[in-house]
Amino acid sequence: MKTKLLTSLFITLSCFTTQAQTTEDTATTAPSTVEKSLFNIQTGLLGVWASHEAGLSNRLVLRTEVGLDGFGSIGPEEDIFGLAPTINIEPRWYYNIAKRARKGRNTEHNSANFVGLSARYAPDWFFITGDEGNVYNQVYIVPKWGLRRNIGKSRFNYEFDLGIGYAFYERTGYNNNASEVVFDTHLRIGYTF
Repeated sequence: MKTKLLTSLFITLSCFTTQAQTTEDTATTAPSTVEKSLFNIQTGLLGVWASHEAGLSNRLVLRTEVGLDGFGSIGPEEDIFGLAPTINIEPRWYYNIAKRARKGRNTEHNSANFVGLSARYAPDWFFITGDEGNVYNQVYIVPKWGLRRNIGKSRFNYEFDLGIGYAFYERTGYNNNASEVVFDTHLRIGYTF
């Protein structure tokens, strides 16, 4: 009887020890929570941005971003395209970072899927273009879904997001204020510091 009890106890303890070691090893290779502070620069087809993500909880961050966004206008007389400054504040919830860590996938630098609410302001400070043109004050409120992944084991990453939201414009002329539904998407490559 004592032999059966000791054998059962030994097997049970061995299982717990093996499981604890596996969980501990996975946690050291892939953090299961967002980083407390993360600086990033990114570029895309239409712009360049610098951002900071401040960890608020295990999966929630507050992303602040400044950059130059691409803007364009297609009109009856001419088309105008250029870069204008933008300021963005976006809470992000990295909803699958713990699941990716459990599977042993790379989650460094907040490499996971996310949902967020982007509040972007485009002031009419300046407009970089080869043509005459300007950008009116604009505010965008856009719920988003996206993903962020590291490129290999480096500090380089790519990010893709998309969303549908609302834009508010300050204009001059017959219609001083306007608003519309907007489709917002980004595909960016960046470097994390």
